[in-house]
Amino acid sequence: MTPIDKTLRRALQARPLGRFDGPQLALTAIRVGPGLMLLAVVIVAASLSPVFLTPRNIGNVLSQSAVIAVLALAQLLVIITRGIDLSVGSTLALSAVVGALVFSSTGSGPLVVAVMLATGALVGAVNGTVYVWGRLPHPFIVTLAMLSVARGLALWLSGGQPLQGMPGVVQKVGGGSIGWFPYSGFLVAGLALLVLLLTTRLVWGRWIYAVGGDPEGARRAAVPVKGVLISVYVFSGLAAGIGAVITSGRLNGGSPTFGELAELDTIAAVVIGGASFLGGRGGVANALVGALMIGVIRNGMNLLNVDAFLQPIVIGVVIVLAVELDVVRGRFEQRLRVMKAAQA
Repeated sequence: MTPIDKTLRRALQARPLGRFDGPQLALTAIRVGPGLMLLAVVIVAASLSPVFLTPRNIGNVLSQSAVIAVLALAQLLVIITRGIDLSVGSTLALSAVVGALVFSSTGSGPLVVAVMLATGALVGAVNGTVYVWGRLPHPFIVTLAMLSVARGLALWLSGGQPLQGMPGVVQKVGGGSIGWFPYSGFLVAGLALLVLLLTTRLVWGRWIYAVGGDPEGARRAAVPVKGVLISVYVFSGLAAGIGAVITSGRLNGGSPTFGELAELDTIAAVVIGGASFLGGRGGVANALVGALMIGVIRNGMNLLNVDAFLQPIVIGVVIVLAVELDVVRGRFEQRLRVMKAAQA
């Protein structure tokens, strides 16, 4: 008998704990693991640096985490459908460069924002269309190719150089704030609410989980699987365009180097938040927790003057711990069902 089985048996034999029994409490604790991990990281950072919990630094954390959060919310939908989007960082860079070129030609703020969003959505549409109608075995292939294509286009259009200048509206969204709270934080909150409504209140959201949970069953249930898959990649590209607005606003320009390794950060955030690459599972709140955890860890290490080369190692360790926690959760759920069925 494994340690998990022993724990479950003892919990099942224990006295009832009101509405939840022992195993359910243990399972709940595992499910909220990402939130507990974030709380632990915050406590450690606050204890090691008196600056960490100051309003100004909290605003910095939110501002620095905004792009990761925006991209992670879209990456969440892609991963729920058993996919992955490796092109989000390059799409962000391409959208920023196109926006900077349009601004230098027209000076129109609304047009710059529209073009950046449209560029991202177009790249996402290409990813989804090629994957679905090209009958590729996995979106890894097309999004990996688009990672190179979009970055190459950004380098070609910009001549490999940063382009300075962005309209006031973009600078305000990306770099402005009300007191210590950044405008980008409001943007993240609005997008998170939108994704939450889309996934919980609309049929489209149910289709996403159905496609990820059982693609063949979704087809038999007349779910438009191809349309759903294309739509999540369009949304992912659109989110990259939003990320470009935030990044360009913070740095007042567009650069072909924007968004480097952003795809890894977003995947890490979603995985830390408890989503499964097997599809069909994941939530908005946990994706935000994952994005915040990455932002908090990096901010804390910067405040403590930790070597920049060590930071990716720490992030990697956190990812492994989060994945292992998810594995334990899955085994716990399965064995709990078996042991309860045996007692019935």
